[in-house]
Amino acid sequence: MNRRPWALGLVVAFVFVFLYAPIVWLALASFNSSRSLSKISGLSTQWYAELFGDTRVLESLQLTLQLALASAVISTVIGTLAAFGLRRAFPGRGLWTVLLSLPLVVPEVVMGVAMLGFFVKLAGIPLGFGALLFAHVAFSLSFVVVVVRSRVSGMDVRMEEAAADLGASPSTAFRTVTLPLVAPAVVAGAAFAFLLSFDDVVISSYLTGVGSTTLPVFVYAQASKRGISPEIVALSTLMVTATALLLISGVLIASWRARKAGSTAQLV
Repeated sequence: MNRRPWALGLVVAFVFVFLYAPIVWLALASFNSSRSLSKISGLSTQWYAELFGDTRVLESLQLTLQLALASAVISTVIGTLAAFGLRRAFPGRGLWTVLLSLPLVVPEVVMGVAMLGFFVKLAGIPLGFGALLFAHVAFSLSFVVVVVRSRVSGMDVRMEEAAADLGASPSTAFRTVTLPLVAPAVVAGAAFAFLLSFDDVVISSYLTGVGSTTLPVFVYAQASKRGISPEIVALSTLMVTATALLLISGVLIASWRARKAGSTAQLV
């Protein structure tokens, strides 16, 4: 590779083309004037107009956003508290760690069937938003715990001890010292929970009721029945654009914070 740098560049270019060429073609097809996805016959925004005029898509999107936000908030709060609880040594901590990690490896089909039987048959929760919320919190919680716990385990406990020596109460030390230190991990866990809930298809398809169809389930159902329509392609393009904008914003904020921290260190 040192003697042939062009080979490494060629491999990198191939990987990027392999990953992003379908997405670029998807974006171009969303502006196609015809319904064909294999040939661009002209440019038009008619599919975006039809998309924003489709009440079924808008209702599914609104439900999915509400579900993802609620699931992310609940999972983040419970998962952060669980991560701090697992920070201390106590009998059975290893068992609790294994139990919290099981949803990471259990197939979604198995989890979907299990949650359908538990929430609907045993708990008596009807199919719909309530069952979906419980299920999404259940499988998102593990990801939040793993992310936050990795940050908590590497945190220097002397920072909290120093705050206590300076007269800070436990709540004040947590608010002013501990929480700012773990805030990046908490935000990352919340983002994981939101995206997992927003993108879930398998588990949501088992628990969707009348009038509570999430957007991924709606898209999958439409694609399996009538094929991929131009409206779905336009919707996918908007979702990719929103994700890219969020990612770019996160990178810019992170770089701004790093520059700010570096300038503060130089002043000190």
